[in-house]
Amino acid sequence: MCRLFGLSSAPQRTHATFWLLEAPDSLREQSQREPDGTGLGYFDADGTPEVHKAPIAAYEDRCFAEEAKEAESTTFIAHIRFASIGGLEDRNTHPFLQDGRLFAHNGVIEGLDELDAELGEDRALVKGDTDSERFFALITRETRALGGDVTAGVQRAARWIARNLPVYSLNLVLTAPGELWALRYPDTHKLYVLPRSAGGHHGDRHLDHTGTGGHMRIRSRDLSGAPALVVASERMDDNPYWRIMEPGELLYVGPDRRTHRVVLHEQPTYRLSLTDLHPKAAASQTETDEIGRATSRRAT
Repeated sequence: MCRLFGLSSAPQRTHATFWLLEAPDSLREQSQREPDGTGLGYFDADGTPEVHKAPIAAYEDRCFAEEAKEAESTTFIAHIRFASIGGLEDRNTHPFLQDGRLFAHNGVIEGLDELDAELGEDRALVKGDTDSERFFALITRETRALGGDVTAGVQRAARWIARNLPVYSLNLVLTAPGELWALRYPDTHKLYVLPRSAGGHHGDRHLDHTGTGGHMRIRSRDLSGAPALVVASERMDDNPYWRIMEPGELLYVGPDRRTHRVVLHEQPTYRLSLTDLHPKAAASQTETDEIGRATSRRAT
């Protein structure tokens, strides 16, 4: 399954070091689970987005390891890809960049011809082949139409897709300088959020998160003295304050406020299960447990 990660320490800029696929099991096993791409996005002090990604397994991406060693930003977004739609190319690797914002998605959307027709001339925002980038383009179009209101843009785009296209999952993380959004919809995949006080729940520790399968590790000494909020596809430590976002919940984190509410109450009109998906797409949506065994979760 693709892995999503987002971090906000806004308004404070934070140094964070990223490692991916550090699991103690073999690289052969790791590459079978998430072999298709690695991506990291953040923002320079002037708001310029920085995107480092490659369409290969993270453990092979030595360039990523160097570039991610000491990134600094108010917000970060990271993604490990297991391809479902679109070839193994840089243009299909998350995160995607549009209008100065960065986006990553975990899920499957079908009916892409219909989505292309809805996008119309805004289809030009899409540089690759994925359903994810098309979803982002719809968010960007709606955000523009709403005068730059990203929260409303995400809600309107997700609602249109939920009503009109076959959907397996629309889980996403979206970032801008000092701002972060996350959506879980429907309840197919989990998405966790952790509001982290300075020093964590022990009060004196820097951030050091590792996913249960060792898929991703993030460390920041700066956060021993500053609060942050983390969004991830899985719990990444034993902090008791991790919570699973509600189905349909949209989270916003800015420099001076945080909001979250359920914005999508209805089920998708055409809800997909694993058995509805093409075998490659189904494989990309398989979750793994703590010891690396594949476990399929069917939508109900």
